[in-house]
Parts: sequence; C-alpha cells; structure tokens
Amino acid sequence: MSFVIAVSGKGGTGKTTFSALVVDYLVRTTGKPVLAVDADSNANLDLALGTAAEKTIGGVREHLTQNIKNMPAGMSKEVWVESLLQQALVEEKGFDLISMGRPEGPGCYCYLNNIFRRYLDLMTGHYDYVVMDNEAGMEHLSRRTTRGMDVMFIASDPSVRGVRTALRIRDLARELKLDIRRMAMVVSRVRDGLPENLRAIAEEGNLEVAGVIPDDPLITDLDEGGKPILDLPADSPARQAVEGIISRYLS
Repeated sequence: MSFVIAVSGKGGTGKTTFSALVVDYLVRTTGKPVLAVDADSNANLDLALGTAAEKTIGGVREHLTQNIKNMPAGMSKEVWVESLLQQALVEEKGFDLISMGRPEGPGCYCYLNNIFRRYLDLMTGHYDYVVMDNEAGMEHLSRRTTRGMDVMFIASDPSVRGVRTALRIRDLARELKLDIRRMAMVVSRVRDGLPENLRAIAEEGNLEVAGVIPDDPLITDLDEGGKPILDLPADSPARQAVEGIISRYLS
C-alpha cells in the first residue's frame, strides 16, 4: 500500500521546492521506490529534481485524440494507451517521475480519462511512496484528481492572504469528501519564526501547522542559475526544515 503525500496551495508558496525535497528525503532515507507526480499544468518538478520530463500525460492524451484512427492493428485501445503512457514515465536512480502536463482541451475526454485513472491507480500501487505536486489553488481538488492521500500539505507564504487561502483549500477538500487522512499547513519563506497573528488565524480555523521553512537565499540562487533544488547543501536551513517536517509525518 503506497503512502501518498500531496502538496497544494496558491502559486508562489514553494510547493515544488517542498515536493522535490520530500522526494529526495524519501529516496535517501527509506531506500524504497518513490513516484513523483507533477500534477501542475505549469510543470517544473522535473527541473527541481534535476531531470527532464519530455513527455506528459496531457501530451499523450492530445496525441491519442488526434490519432485515434491510426491505432496499431491487433492492439486493443487500452493496451495502446498504456504503452504510450509508459513512455511518459521518467526513470531515475531512486525515483520515477510522471508529469500530467497541460489541461484538457476541447472535446470529450471521458473515456481516455477513465483509462488514465485506472493506469495511474495501477502504477502508483508499485511504489511505497507517492509525492504529488499539485496545481496552484484549488482546481485539482474541484476536479477530484487528487484522492486517497495519507497527508496533504497545504503550502502558504507568511501572509494573511496565504493562510486564509490554505483554510479555503482545506474546507474545499472536506466539502468534496476527498479521502485525505490528514491535512496540515506548511509556511515557506519565513523570517524569525511564524508571526503570531498568522498562527492565531490557523488555530482559529482549526488548521494544523506542520511547520515553517526559513527564507533561504540559496533557493533563489539555484532558481536563477537553472540548477535543481536538490543541489541545496545538507546544512541548508530550508532542507533541514523540510526533512524535519516530513520525518514527523511518516512516523
């Protein structure tokens, strides 16, 4: 049974950085298979992980809709779809990555989406850990593309708007009755601890605070240089904070 970790939140809150560091921590400390899922249509988890996702689920879906009449003879539609989806899987040392890619275009995707869902359900069952970097905001939740999670970390910046957005995401997940065992907020780019007014808003809204990630200029340097987040040194305050958070939620 996979342990599924999802990361959500509004844009610019460090979701992808957090997701990449969680993947790296699991690879280094567990020695078990890890699947990274980039569910953001503006995909860049691959860059953060130091790899390249040349094909995406969205790209496969578009290819299929445009070439459905050219299906190879003697091959069922399901087998053809799965063979193309397998090509979108990036295999790296310690983890695999699959990118969802761009959102759906016009036309009916119901049949293909059902195949994709079955394929992803089957595929994720082969990994001990699954880490999902989700779209900014709440679109992925309203479409019910995120289910069966052990923990969902809701990323926020140290602002009232960010914390209130985290509360709305938590509430939407509850309204949709999504299968999430535990939800908690992570606040990034924090200086001198989490401000008391923000902690008070979270406590008033009954939102668990998983922890804070200090503002780390090394992350900005890596982003500007086009280098993977995994190049953060072991003593990086951000890396240490993420590892401290995730270790508590795995125990």
